[in-house]
Amino acid sequence: MRISYLKFVLPFLLISSCKQEKKDDGEKFFPVLSFIQSQVAHVDTSLYNIRRYVTVDTLKTDTFYIPREQFRQLASDFLNIPDLADPSYKKRFREEKTFDETLNSALLVYLPVNPEKELLQRQEVLIKPNPSGDKITNIIINLSKDNRDSSIQKKMLWKVDESFQVITTKQYKGQPETLIQEKVIWGEDE
Repeated sequence: MRISYLKFVLPFLLISSCKQEKKDDGEKFFPVLSFIQSQVAHVDTSLYNIRRYVTVDTLKTDTFYIPREQFRQLASDFLNIPDLADPSYKKRFREEKTFDETLNSALLVYLPVNPEKELLQRQEVLIKPNPSGDKITNIIINLSKDNRDSSIQKKMLWKVDESFQVITTKQYKGQPETLIQEKVIWGEDE
């Protein structure tokens, strides 16, 4: 998917290859939630073979073919993230723009100002520059929720037009940690 306004953001990122913190200059954060919603809408109306792989505690992986009507439900972790493009998040999160020469990608990184108060701990958008139109390749999201008797962490990766993965780590007081890895593929990924 191409986002035309990235043509305006990317030159700034290319010139500046060191970390820069976003100032409150009226610019909005990248609309990650609506971007993922458009990806889900595309898969909802497609004829892709959708496969789901689930591994619990790295012991055994189960494979399922999923009807597209269930795809939205499987992507619910991504569809329920906070919408940082909403102006109410502007003071609660900061944006860092960098260019990683090793990856040949621009990175937009969103971090909470007060991590202990936020479910969303980190959000990254990787953008591959291209003269014919910049392309978003990956979105990485880390969530963390701690209660008195439990801790849940989710590390999520959205590979644009290909797949998504959610790794959930659960720890309940007095019980061993549980690790669930779920990968859903609809594109050209293996």
